[in-house]
Amino acid sequence: MNSDHIIGKSVPRKEGRDKVTGKSEYVDDMVLPNMLFGATVRSQIPRGHIRKITFGPGVAWDEFVIVSAKDIPGKNCIALIGDDQPCLATDVVNHPEEPILLLAHPDRYLLPKAVQAVSIEYHPLPGVFSIEESERRTEIVWGKDNIFKTYMIEKGDVHGIWAKADYIVEGEYSTGAQEQLYIENNGMIAAFDAAQGITVWGSLQCPYYIHKALMALCNLPAEKVRVVQMETGGAFGGKEEYPSMIAAHAALLAIKAGRPVKIIYDRLEDMAATTKRHPSRTRHRTAVSRDGKILGGEIDFTIDGGAYLTLSPVVLSRGAIHAGGPYYWPSVRIRAQAVATNAPPHGAFRGFGAPQSLFAMERHMDHIAHTVGLSPIEIRRRNFLQPGQATTTEQVVREPIDLGKLLDRALQVSEYHSKKQRFSGENQSGDVRKGMGIAAFLHGAGFTGSGERYLNSVVGVEGCADGNVRVLVSSTEFGQGTKTVLSQIAAEALGLPYENVSTAQPDTLEVPNSGPTVASRTVMVVGKLVQSAALGIAQTLIASGQLHEGYSPDEFRTACQQHVATHGQFRCWSRYEAPSGIFWDDEKYRGEAYAAFAWAVYIAEVTVDLTTYSVSVDDFVALQEVGKVLHPVLARGQIIGGVAQGIGFSLYEKVIWQNGRMQNGQMTNYIMPTSSDLPPIRVFFEELGNVHGAYGAKGIGELPMDGPAPAIVNAVEDALGVRFDSVPLLPEDIMDGLNKSGLAASSPQNNASSVGGDR
Repeated sequence: MNSDHIIGKSVPRKEGRDKVTGKSEYVDDMVLPNMLFGATVRSQIPRGHIRKITFGPGVAWDEFVIVSAKDIPGKNCIALIGDDQPCLATDVVNHPEEPILLLAHPDRYLLPKAVQAVSIEYHPLPGVFSIEESERRTEIVWGKDNIFKTYMIEKGDVHGIWAKADYIVEGEYSTGAQEQLYIENNGMIAAFDAAQGITVWGSLQCPYYIHKALMALCNLPAEKVRVVQMETGGAFGGKEEYPSMIAAHAALLAIKAGRPVKIIYDRLEDMAATTKRHPSRTRHRTAVSRDGKILGGEIDFTIDGGAYLTLSPVVLSRGAIHAGGPYYWPSVRIRAQAVATNAPPHGAFRGFGAPQSLFAMERHMDHIAHTVGLSPIEIRRRNFLQPGQATTTEQVVREPIDLGKLLDRALQVSEYHSKKQRFSGENQSGDVRKGMGIAAFLHGAGFTGSGERYLNSVVGVEGCADGNVRVLVSSTEFGQGTKTVLSQIAAEALGLPYENVSTAQPDTLEVPNSGPTVASRTVMVVGKLVQSAALGIAQTLIASGQLHEGYSPDEFRTACQQHVATHGQFRCWSRYEAPSGIFWDDEKYRGEAYAAFAWAVYIAEVTVDLTTYSVSVDDFVALQEVGKVLHPVLARGQIIGGVAQGIGFSLYEKVIWQNGRMQNGQMTNYIMPTSSDLPPIRVFFEELGNVHGAYGAKGIGELPMDGPAPAIVNAVEDALGVRFDSVPLLPEDIMDGLNKSGLAASSPQNNASSVGGDR
């Protein structure tokens, strides 16, 4: 076999050349013969009954295809978890972007006028627009109590800890919604043939989510639903569940029209109507000993799910499991709930609940440090999980992680101590304040608990007629490097040059269901299956006598060609099998939540301008243990991108809501950081390996979203000596905080001694 290792090398991206030369085809590049264009008529109120629909004058309605709920051949729902979200509203609307009618026409430029000409008369009902309003239950907008889902995690004796505590530290922390803001808007094309069924092409993350949804909606068997992923320009979770909705709409129009239909959202519709990160509120009450050890506590974690269930239960689950951070809790009670409001449903976003609960945990650790009189460094060091100890779900840490060592390295590369000493003097005068903030955290890779058993993922590897190899997975490429890294894994397993391996386009007629491209599972879980299936190809050829041990790439090519010529299609499959010793109790929410965790310490250096009350991040150190880095450039890019997105979450990206509708749904007024707003992001890795992942890899994509917000806000508090417990933290929030603390003054110099100093 080829002795040159491909794992650990930054090989060229599989799709890179086509992207930079413009050869890649996105959904809006695709044109089918006789194709129509589709549009959606949406609710204009947050909650109420539909009384009358009128098609106004000035539009040639006989030229339009019009679809309502009565045209749905199957079940009027977007099948996912609870199936509570209708594809099209019938008599009730529950958020101000709820789809009611669909229109299609050969001229896409006539559609906006037609949408505006549809007049809908409502009987409005009172809406619910915040977690607190939902909890009061003055209005019941979902089920019997506005609660989508609850979890309870209990460990030890929480009742008995309070009497033993030297300190009881309480805090409340909140995070806002965040828009995924992928570079390519949502889009889908559907075509229907009575004999072959429905085919959709689109920008998406999870082909088999859409496949399931269309089977239920169109009342079709599996073999008559085909989903093909086009090149996809970014996703971040925003193209996990929502593409099922736009695919459903395109499919209904195509069925009624008997012609292909394309629906492409513009940026305004994409931002207003699609899912966002769940807003959250977390309450901590923690018992702490005099020496700064956590004795136990209570954590209440609540997320705003919007109008329908969608993915809120699994977002809530991950947020709850991560709520205790990378710390040892002898006793803990975590209560988690997702509540309903009359906003468009919130959904998947990179980090999937963990950024919300870990923001609270890491802000609370600084609060504990200040209360006890220890440094933020020391409070963490004294409470870090150690090998042999158990997490909040009683999962024993079996890997040799040394979080104290990770912390020391982050402090060293960030020059934390020397900078703190320097800032202590600089903060005594002038109109700027500088601070340093720390966040330590963990992120589980793969589906939670028994999720991977439930998925039962399958992957394939094909030996082709030309002697090359093709990976068959439904895992999708949307900029993160799936095609590249899975090809590396197969090439390494077979001892072949990287150029001899390709990855099939995700197409449900061609590739098996290897699970969704979410949850930091692709490289660890799917990659491990690819490794196994690739080895199966070599073993088959050796067992048949066509190949010998220690073969060369040329010998493999010849043997593969001979095998295909003799036997026809040559594919090996690998199905997920749960590792031994991994047990999860779904009822008690206890046990091995994840086969592996990645671990990290992030350190932010910030400047606060007391003239403008703005915060700039001057330096950022991201140190993480990720098992094994398979592709250094891609891995570093994932971390840099995640930190950049986390800086937006922390300081810039605020969704402005009014009666459940996003008011700043444009790139001109939804502010995100540009490259000029970002600091040097210095990325460092530790590698402990992972027996459950391909060549030792763990998940990496979601991890960097978890740490920036608390590290940055901790740094702002370090600079100003004022607590801020919500994000995004905007200049007006800082001004208000300083005013309420009595620390703001017309002249920053007059206030220098109050707001400066090294705490």
